[in-house]
Amino acid sequence: MKISLIGVGNWGRNHLRVLYSIPDIELLWVCDLNESLLKRAEQQFPRIKTTKDSDKAIKDADAVVIASSAVTHYQLAKKALEAGKHVFVEKPMALDVTEADELVKLSESKGLVLMVGHLLLYHPVVNKLKEMISGGEIGDILYLYSRRVNLGRIRSDENVMWSLAPHDISVANYLIPEKPVWVRAKGKDYVQNGIQDVVFMDVEYESGRMAHFHVSWLDPHKVRTLVVVGTEKMVVFDDMNQDEKLKIYDKGVDWEMLKQPHDIPPGTISIRYGDICSPRVDMKKQPLNIELEHFITSVRKGSRPLTDGRNGLEVLKVLHAGQMSLDSGGKPIRIEWEE
Repeated sequence: MKISLIGVGNWGRNHLRVLYSIPDIELLWVCDLNESLLKRAEQQFPRIKTTKDSDKAIKDADAVVIASSAVTHYQLAKKALEAGKHVFVEKPMALDVTEADELVKLSESKGLVLMVGHLLLYHPVVNKLKEMISGGEIGDILYLYSRRVNLGRIRSDENVMWSLAPHDISVANYLIPEKPVWVRAKGKDYVQNGIQDVVFMDVEYESGRMAHFHVSWLDPHKVRTLVVVGTEKMVVFDDMNQDEKLKIYDKGVDWEMLKQPHDIPPGTISIRYGDICSPRVDMKKQPLNIELEHFITSVRKGSRPLTDGRNGLEVLKVLHAGQMSLDSGGKPIRIEWEE
């Protein structure tokens, strides 16, 4: 399979490293408009061919990986799909819901794989958590919340919600098996006028389950945590913890007591405290390797990837509603879904 990579900036160079290491593909072209980035890539990976011409990169490839800036995703993905190429495009797949919907319909009409880079859905810990939820180990999900904060890297072409929140929205949609229906977001543009660098976002799902996301480029700590609260157990995923990324807390409320047909005197609700454990999760293979190998397998088999275009569109609808809420000063925005 011949694959071209478009974009070798901060994240694109990780794609280059992984694609370069996969033995049964041909890395046809590495493309970027920035000459210095191409020269750096050539120094690190001497056998690659580089170009500044995206048309050349797309022309003879079987598939195209797009890891350029977010504002270019739609145009590049559309160009590749129209040329009959399978496409992996980093998140967000577009900056407009209409454009994203166009990409989905274009890929489906041509029978092409369109996959969106929602990396955390390929993280072994997230998939372990999904297995626990599906198996009933933590009971019914009540709510979840995440923090994705650090100091920098501050962007000028998108706000922090568009840059960081797609990770957490995609995970919440993956773990909560229903549609998000309400979004409320508030943020501030402390560093650059009109570009929020801190955002607090709330999402409500069909059953009333809630998700809360705190994203920021303006924080003293680098934090990557997800907390899931269930009726049986509570789980913490800390991606910055190298030894204990997943902790399971066997604690919660005595729900059986609440089902009794009598009034409960104030202060008598029973709280259960059990063990805390940290199961071993195999992290021998990094999420980006798993993700790109999944894309290659999907192309070869003609199968639907986990994070296909429709998955990307669902995340984008939440982002779009979040932006509308930001623009209105935090007004709740309802997401309409087609039947």
